Amino acid sequence: MITASATSDKRFYRDADRAILGGVCAGLAGYLGFNLRATRFLAFVAFLMAMPIAVVGYLAAVFLIPSVSGRDYGVVTKRRFDRRRKSRQQRETAEPPGPSVSDVINARCRALDERLARLEKHVTSRRFQIDQELSRL
Repeated sequence: MITASATSDKRFYRDADRAILGGVCAGLAGYLGFNLRATRFLAFVAFLMAMPIAVVGYLAAVFLIPSVSGRDYGVVTKRRFDRRRKSRQQRETAEPPGPSVSDVINARCRALDERLARLEKHVTSRRFQIDQELSRL
């Protein structure tokens, strides 16, 4: 069974190095893999469209989400590297998985196609027609 900590190596931090007003947009862009300028533009549009809600949400993010700078980021990166190395070692020592579900389904479909082809060949053959005429007598 896979736990939540094993599946998610990424954590959401405010990026203090690329911050303009708290680093929320920079952290969000880094976490989601978006372009920083696009993220800031979308935040600006959100401020224009829904000013009070966007301001309250941004301030809440500034106060609730931890900040990380380049100095602190080395520690975070080392922890992330250690977790990835540990999960890689677990995958290497684990037994190889059996056939995947798609492989099993493909094999069954191939077998059914071959069976259907044999059945069509038999039904369309001259011998089948002769057997049908003889059974009617």
